[in-house]
Amino acid sequence: MRTAVIGSGAWGTALALALLNNGHETALWSYTEQESAVLRNKRENPMLPGIALPESLELTTELACVKGRGAVVLATPSFAVRTTARQLKEQLDPGTPVILVSKGIEKDTSLLLHQVVEEELGGLCPVVVLSGPSHAEEVGRGVPTAVVVACEDRRAALLAQDLFMSRQFRIYTSPDIVGVEIGAALKNVIALCAGCCDGMGCGDNTKAMLMTRGLTEIARLGVALGARKETFAGLAGVGDLIVTCTSMHSRNRRAGILIGQGRTPQQAIAELGGSVVEGYYAAASAKELADRTGVEMPITAGAYDVLYGGRDPRQVLDRLMSRERRDEPEAEESWI
Repeated sequence: MRTAVIGSGAWGTALALALLNNGHETALWSYTEQESAVLRNKRENPMLPGIALPESLELTTELACVKGRGAVVLATPSFAVRTTARQLKEQLDPGTPVILVSKGIEKDTSLLLHQVVEEELGGLCPVVVLSGPSHAEEVGRGVPTAVVVACEDRRAALLAQDLFMSRQFRIYTSPDIVGVEIGAALKNVIALCAGCCDGMGCGDNTKAMLMTRGLTEIARLGVALGARKETFAGLAGVGDLIVTCTSMHSRNRRAGILIGQGRTPQQAIAELGGSVVEGYYAAASAKELADRTGVEMPITAGAYDVLYGGRDPRQVLDRLMSRERRDEPEAEESWI
């Protein structure tokens, strides 16, 4: 099948290689000619050092590359999803599945990204979400990985599954697009918190506490928004949370480590070379969603206070540890 990947960051490049290795004719779109030229001249993405880009991978800056494709992967940063989807609408063939792999929540609207894409495409194409514990650095090297593709349209989900499925890249399907997206966006917030704990010198106990109670928060909000509780016990929930909170591949964890060591959020992001730290943006959107729905999310609220309110993460951790006594499982959480 002829496919196109829109967004030549590490994740978009890794997925383009996965498609190419499965025998699909694939184009990789870059936002600027400069980015595309680097890929073309070096036959390597600087974000994925040591992973060669075959000559058969088409490199382009023309969005018209999506015409006549059997599927299109949207892999831009979350802040660029709406504008890119709007531009794609003029180029896509009606009915072409759009596989969204960007993770986050739109800043100004607090919409999930698949809702943003659906809003811009106006029903022109089915939207599938792909997510799970999957660092680009490992997928690009063919390290065994499993993810989930979610869509209410089962035919579109099965097509995405068939496109990517290989002996190195196992794909599961789900109808719970809301749950998969919530897990994808909010695990970045918890990973920032886990990194802060590492930076402050806390131990494994603290990280395990944050991950477990963080998952409870994610699931609580997801269910309030219509997600299935079972989703958060799977790859897009606990699986993605584990890998993002524990790996140095995670930009969110690395940013959190720097903040825990005393840098401001802005300094931490700058030290990562200006890389997109999705958890920074997701924390604000998650807090807005929590406030709107009345869902209690103390860890997320603490992250917001550190990232946007200038609070010392040590003070926030002390506040979390000093909360009133609770049962586990709590009545409303007896399923997690």
